[in-house]
Amino acid sequence: MRTLVLACISLIIFGCQTYSDQDLNSFDDQIEKYIAEHNLDLKKLESGLYYKITKETEDAPLIKYTDQVTFYYSGEFLNGEVFQEIPEDEPLTFQVRELIAGWQEGLMQLHGTGSIELIIPPHLGYGSKDTDKIPPNSILSYTLTVTEVK
Repeated sequence: MRTLVLACISLIIFGCQTYSDQDLNSFDDQIEKYIAEHNLDLKKLESGLYYKITKETEDAPLIKYTDQVTFYYSGEFLNGEVFQEIPEDEPLTFQVRELIAGWQEGLMQLHGTGSIELIIPPHLGYGSKDTDKIPPNSILSYTLTVTEVK
């Protein structure tokens, strides 16, 4: 499982995808529709990332790009289909800079350990890459829980 996660993460690091304004607007429209239908309260960053911090460490510094984080998560498509879950008892540890752009940006909104919900458009996720579990141009929803920051 960890090998699959590493392979997916490296796809985004080594491959870039440029999207037209029309594509970006289409992704954003799909996300906005999903948010409205599910009555979610998420913030939007300029990049197109949507997030909500559900728990964080009071008075802790923001997670930095150079930090190492240990976390577990659940990832699903907007249709509710879960494509991957990393359980609490088998967390992953990575440098923030090694993760997909949407996770990087989302984690850097979090003060220390805690949980965050993310909706990641394709240009901040896996782009047009076709992985075993994630089709090209997928909008992804994650709930990440960070248990340690170094």
